[in-house]
Amino acid sequence: MTDPTNPVLDAYCVRCKEKRPLKDPEPVFTAGGRPATRGTCPVCGTTLFRMGATPAHEGMDPPPPPKPEGRLVIVESPAKARTVGRFLGKGYTVRASVGHIRDLLRSSMSVDVENDFKPTYRVPKEKKHVVKELAEEVKKAAEVYLATDPDREGEAIAWHLTEATGIRSHQLRRVVFHEITQPAIEEAFAHPRGIDMNLVNAQQARRILDRLVGYSLSPLLWRKVRSRLSAGRVQSVAVRMVVEREREIQNFVPEEYWSIQAELAKREGRHRSFLAKLHRIGGEEVNLKDEPATRAVVEELERAVYIVTSVKEGQRRRQPSPPFTTSTMQQEASRRLGFTATRTMRIAQQLYEGIDLDGSGPVGLITYMRTDSTNVAEQAQAEARQYIARRYGENFLPPQPPVYKTRTKGAQEAHEAIRPTSVFREPEAIKDQLTRDQYRLYQLIWQRFVASQMPAALYDTVAVEIEAGEEVLGTSQRPYLFRATGSTLRFPGFLIVYEEAKDEDVPEEPVQQIPPLTVGEVLDLVRLIPEQHFTQPPPRYTEATLVRALEEYGIGRPSTYAPILATIQQRGYVRRDGKRLVPTETGFLVNDLLVEHFPEIMDYGFTAQMEEQLDEIAAGQQEWVPVVQEFYRPFALQIARADQQIEKVELESAQVGRDCPECGAPLMIRWGRYGKFIGCSRFPECRYTETWQEKVGVTCPQCGGDLVEKRTRKGRTGYGCINYPTCNFWVWQRPLPMPCPACGGLMTEARRGIARCTACGEEIPLKEE
Repeated sequence: MTDPTNPVLDAYCVRCKEKRPLKDPEPVFTAGGRPATRGTCPVCGTTLFRMGATPAHEGMDPPPPPKPEGRLVIVESPAKARTVGRFLGKGYTVRASVGHIRDLLRSSMSVDVENDFKPTYRVPKEKKHVVKELAEEVKKAAEVYLATDPDREGEAIAWHLTEATGIRSHQLRRVVFHEITQPAIEEAFAHPRGIDMNLVNAQQARRILDRLVGYSLSPLLWRKVRSRLSAGRVQSVAVRMVVEREREIQNFVPEEYWSIQAELAKREGRHRSFLAKLHRIGGEEVNLKDEPATRAVVEELERAVYIVTSVKEGQRRRQPSPPFTTSTMQQEASRRLGFTATRTMRIAQQLYEGIDLDGSGPVGLITYMRTDSTNVAEQAQAEARQYIARRYGENFLPPQPPVYKTRTKGAQEAHEAIRPTSVFREPEAIKDQLTRDQYRLYQLIWQRFVASQMPAALYDTVAVEIEAGEEVLGTSQRPYLFRATGSTLRFPGFLIVYEEAKDEDVPEEPVQQIPPLTVGEVLDLVRLIPEQHFTQPPPRYTEATLVRALEEYGIGRPSTYAPILATIQQRGYVRRDGKRLVPTETGFLVNDLLVEHFPEIMDYGFTAQMEEQLDEIAAGQQEWVPVVQEFYRPFALQIARADQQIEKVELESAQVGRDCPECGAPLMIRWGRYGKFIGCSRFPECRYTETWQEKVGVTCPQCGGDLVEKRTRKGRTGYGCINYPTCNFWVWQRPLPMPCPACGGLMTEARRGIARCTACGEEIPLKEE
């Protein structure tokens, strides 16, 4: 009879190839803590193993599972991993997620509008091996530190890592730092926290809103206009700004006006002359519309007596600019270095993540580059003051460290301004270890920060009023009022280090020194300078001025400025002409359609309001689902209405009057992502294409052919002959239809308001031509 407390157990013997009863059975546990029985085969002696609990296991305690050991740190990029790993040393394993590891599906909306806008995330194929490796590392680690960037995007990446790799709550440590230096990393790792779901939800809401708009509007454009078009919640508003500025320029009618300056000098001594501008005539503003009116005034002024009636001396303080935020850095890098916003951010990322300067490992050179704050850490200010005192002297230290208030609408998170991680790391000292672009941008950031911690520049100023008129029978009639201002730099202050660049369209203020004058003093007239002017249209946006406009309207945030600018150019809605942004035909077409049928989506104020609501989600003041719901309900109705109301746009597809050189079929005008092009009418059987050449309405001075607008490989616009390569005529400036009044040569638009002849160099003011 079988003993019920000791049942006969069998197991499969691989040598005998059949089941055998276990000889000498012994209850055991696997390494994972699961019960099993070990014995031997009674026939061949092979060790046998059978899983499962038996009565013999009663009272036995399974062995404790092996404790995970080590500390895993996950960052976004390999470069950042190397720098962080250098400062953490042994005991930490640092790995990179290489950016986002989960996103919405590309093939569908991936947002369940019927179920509280629940997103469907997926690990893309190219990231699956990264996630698998990270998940294996997570299993081995006792602690997992998520050291992604200190903003909403970084917080979202940390959350996605948690979800995708199975990080448990007892393992999770979220650490944030704004510079990759030893003290900053030690401080961050000493004070870890959990995932901030408010920041995550703000980023999720932005992503979902953008998906709802993009995946609803783009298919509508495909059906009504043509394929491969796209629209976006913020990008379309940026395109609207460029289009509306272009229309302002097109509709602008220049008006002629004149100004008069008088070059005056003291009667005694050898004093330099100075210029005074006619400010009022008979107490009224100067309003000279044409040359005859101006000439009449000049004739009177040539007979006039010039008497000083007011002299005001004073001082003016010029304050330094605050340290860089993302937008001001992009603007200044565009003005000074000619960098696009994307290029600026790419180089700044390299400086932030670390450069190996001395062979001992990489070190972060600047603080985090996506910020709208002008705050500066006290330790950094103290170091800057120490450097300034040592390098420039105590006179160049303000009594107290300056405090700058962030002016950005809706500034988010407690970030720092962009600054060098150490001011003692002078640009010239590390120039050889940096690329040319890295050096130039680092120098700009370093100079701006050091200057921001220095005192104001001090100027001595003088403002003079001079009346002019005739002396008649002992009475004075002086209906003409001139004003002159001058300034002298008394103390350079921050200017010894840095001066902010101005936009190209901001005229330079003339600086002159005015000799000592007294009230009642009579001055000599050296000459009168009448000058013709024409009112100018507003300038086209550059990347710098468009970023500033977006920031002023409260549209976008530090992490989105560069992607917005890159997207509207990559999608063919806007192109660069030199530094200027010009809307394409496609940009005009899509903008007009969206403005007409989706006025709220395209409204500047509405887009800024959405940004404010995202800020409130990040601050925990709103839930993200109601915000998205409030937006989507009316938007969905607009989409349905527009689908019915918008008629199919028939784009021009006329023949160009030539045959395809490859197959002989007629060539047609076609439309692509970047506007018009010439293609074969037998497409797709024949794929021959040519670029569309836009005639500018001017003939070539060399051969008489049409001049056309062309773009170089680098995106620069120029103007060449349509008969190239037979004729190689080329100019960079836009040709003008009127001939040169001096020699009859080709006139080009040399600079704002001035036309220049390519043959003789004659320059004339641009009129209404």
